[in-house]
Amino acid sequence: MWSAPAYGPCSTRRSRGRYLVACRGDEPVGALMLTYEWSDWRCGDWWWIQSVYVAPAARRSGVFSALYREVRRQAASRADVCGIRLYVEQDNRIAQRTYLALGMRDASYRVMEEAFAWAEARVGKNT
Repeated sequence: MWSAPAYGPCSTRRSRGRYLVACRGDEPVGALMLTYEWSDWRCGDWWWIQSVYVAPAARRSGVFSALYREVRRQAASRADVCGIRLYVEQDNRIAQRTYLALGMRDASYRVMEEAFAWAEARVGKNT
């Protein structure tokens, strides 16, 4: 497992998060980004898993599970982390089963957003 700060063309602040990269030998086969959200209710940080990617040839072979276990190991070793969260598409049943099998649960939240036109243009969406 390899870890790197999450900054680059879209962010110059290291405090926003970091990436974990899973490799088989010298070949990267998966990655995720961790970001942090302060919880005033729990007086700790939620670690958010975002931007999950597993190479098509490596899917369903335990790559995400290995990344998740490493995130969980690191988070559980810290007194300032209250838990791990992630977003999942409503219709992505395969991913949901994976997350449930790893011990996560449905938190019963619905995400609401208002995306600004300049941000949508960055990803090629029309508003």
